[in-house]
Amino acid sequence: MRLPPETLRRFAAEKLGEAGLCSNHAGIVADTLVEGDLLGHVTHGLALLPRYLDELRSGGMAHEGAADVTSPVGSVVERWDGNWLPGPVLVRAALTVASAKARQHGVGAIAIARSHHIACLAAYLEAVTKQGLAVIIASSSPSNRDVAPFGATGGVYSPNPIAAGWPTEGAPVMLDVSMSITTSGMVAAMAAQGGRLPGGWLVDTEGRATDDPTTRAAGSGALLPLGGLDHGHKGFALGLLVEMLTTGLSGHGRLEATDRWGASVFVMVLDPAHFGGREAFCAQASWIAEACRGASVASGAPPVRLPGQRALERRAENIANGLALAPDLLAVLQKLGLQSETRVAQ
Repeated sequence: MRLPPETLRRFAAEKLGEAGLCSNHAGIVADTLVEGDLLGHVTHGLALLPRYLDELRSGGMAHEGAADVTSPVGSVVERWDGNWLPGPVLVRAALTVASAKARQHGVGAIAIARSHHIACLAAYLEAVTKQGLAVIIASSSPSNRDVAPFGATGGVYSPNPIAAGWPTEGAPVMLDVSMSITTSGMVAAMAAQGGRLPGGWLVDTEGRATDDPTTRAAGSGALLPLGGLDHGHKGFALGLLVEMLTTGLSGHGRLEATDRWGASVFVMVLDPAHFGGREAFCAQASWIAEACRGASVASGAPPVRLPGQRALERRAENIANGLALAPDLLAVLQKLGLQSETRVAQ
């Protein structure tokens, strides 16, 4: 069964509105969640809707309003207090402001404190690259302590994803990767399904790698940094870099010892026109993209695929054919009121 993306957007917006989120914000959040599913980031798409609804009802997520700008007017950088507004609302607004600054000055950057969860980072990238701009987004979750520093057995910080996108003469390059070997959402999903992780992505209290997701669900052990037990010092270093960009620049994070679900966020937009020029930028970006695609591979192996290439292909397929949701997610949405007769005819 495949469902029309627009039907899912309307459904999500309706449910968010019923939970108290103002109409404009509900539309932005719904669009961002569905965009995550369209791109294939299923743990950060509509799977988040039930938790968002709970947060709205409990008051953990603000229902309306805007961020407070707490930096000097006219600067190329700004610091925002997000007032626990929905992350997609804040990130979309920050990208609009940062893009305008980048077109004027070459760069625009915004650090956001006290944002709620920002959903799928990849969902924001293509809209910026279509303007001929490059974008970097980083996020940390001050209440999340799931990831162990390299060499440790207990969690200290969050998976700390970083995403980036930039234009080429063809499709943009888009990456969205966590600085842990997997995400908290993936571990929770596998634990709920009674399955195992594809590899030893967690560390137990004895310092051994394990594929058992219940290790973390039981409150012991931790997610390994990107690179695992072998090269996790690299992922650990990158995780600290994200902490610097997010909690550091926003001035709010783990020091406050919050248990409130949310995020510290960093958004930066670059306009190549102010550097070597947009034409030269696209020429360089396109050359390396094509060189990678054309690189030699082992006999019978598929060609090299650039970051974001499959996600954009999947998005086009899902828009054309409808979005196929996992059976367990579909059941959850149907309990919330989604009508099965909205499916796309097969």
